[in-house]
Amino acid sequence: MPLPKMLSLKHAQTVTITPEFLNLGNQAYADTYEQMRSLVQAKSFKDQIWLLEHPPVFTLGTAADKAHVLNPGDIPVIQTDRGGEVTFHGPGQLVIYFLLDIKEKKLGPKTLVANLQNLIQKILQYYSIESSFVEGAPGVYVGEKKIASIGLRISKGRTYHGISLNVDMDLMPFSLINPCGYEGLEVTQISDFDSNVTLEDVESIAIKEMQKLFS
Repeated sequence: MPLPKMLSLKHAQTVTITPEFLNLGNQAYADTYEQMRSLVQAKSFKDQIWLLEHPPVFTLGTAADKAHVLNPGDIPVIQTDRGGEVTFHGPGQLVIYFLLDIKEKKLGPKTLVANLQNLIQKILQYYSIESSFVEGAPGVYVGEKKIASIGLRISKGRTYHGISLNVDMDLMPFSLINPCGYEGLEVTQISDFDSNVTLEDVESIAIKEMQKLFS
């Protein structure tokens, strides 16, 4: 399936919330998934943003066709309730989960996705990487290669799941799937443009930019 038409970058509306930032390190996907689902249902819910990595795992969104998982081998495949298709998470990829009460903040889903795409774009600009968006396929691209994915779930006005940004990882497992449901879609990462990049540096930049966005 060919990629949809590329879109020009546009400035999105600024979000006015003040979440708590948590750096969780390397966490098993299944455990994190259950913790997110539990938190968004809690009466004591507070806005949080989690920064973490996952051990190797393929995740399926609600729109996923299992036929796009070509040859998972020993890598677990987990069905989730986020939007989107199939993707891969692994060490060296920065995952950011947004647990936010968007109903209280009067923030629409489209505005949130636009803000997250612009957030990724701003992070990439620190590494002099020019990026773009693709109509109908949330995420961020460098040329025709995907560098970041977005997948969200909204339950009773609260959002969870989030974004994954390829930093310095083994990209081979992406060849075992049709990433985001697109046959032959290539992926890239920040280390392809800056060999000195570290996940810790990208986390610091991400927090800095999110503090601006969510102030």
